[in-house]
Amino acid sequence: MSNFASAEKHFSASHILVVDDHPLYCDAMAASLSSAFKIKQVNSVNSLEGAMKALGTGPTPDLVLLDLGLPDATGLSGFFQLKEHCQDMPIVVISADSSDDTIQAAMDAGAMGFVPKDAPRTVIGDALAQVQEGSRYLPPCYCPKPRQTAQDPVSVQEASKRIARLTPQQRRIMELISAGKPNKVIAYELSVAEGTVKAHITALLRRLGVSNRTQAAVLVNSATLNRPQSLSDTNARAQLS
Repeated sequence: MSNFASAEKHFSASHILVVDDHPLYCDAMAASLSSAFKIKQVNSVNSLEGAMKALGTGPTPDLVLLDLGLPDATGLSGFFQLKEHCQDMPIVVISADSSDDTIQAAMDAGAMGFVPKDAPRTVIGDALAQVQEGSRYLPPCYCPKPRQTAQDPVSVQEASKRIARLTPQQRRIMELISAGKPNKVIAYELSVAEGTVKAHITALLRRLGVSNRTQAAVLVNSATLNRPQSLSDTNARAQLS
């Protein structure tokens, strides 16, 4: 869990990074943060890769608004990569999937808040206000479930952490493995030797803590959160207007 609540009681956001692959929603969110909430500096990127570059080349933002449905991340793997880069940086998750399981997974991972993507602008304001006070924000729709004592094969958080450890090339190969592609086809699509693919697979299986391709695919599937269809371009702007 993040210790942000106890350590940053006087937090005030003047610089926010928005990470969302939906360009219009991203622009609308950035515009709302600048105009309605008077945030001095708002930057936006459309991928996890873009977020990592922004964090690597510029000052660390006071807060990150992170969409879970990024094309270059699986489940919470993007969240863990950002936290690994800047451990004390608070992250508020935004997602089109506002199921209790997804909210619980994000908060257990250490998110400072969760905002459903179809929430009106007032909810964004409430979330920002609570985070600035050092509190964690949960949407009114959330109904926590009792903890299960039975052992799960691998939790969403653990699976996402393992996936976050993969290199970009290993993640690409893992996507092709999950799609059922044999080594020869993977080698052709990546323009590398089949022996190179086998070496990558051996390394990624080790990083994922599994012994074969089937177990790897199951692990990736366990980290994949439900992803409803994105908001339409019109709705993306309407929700924040």
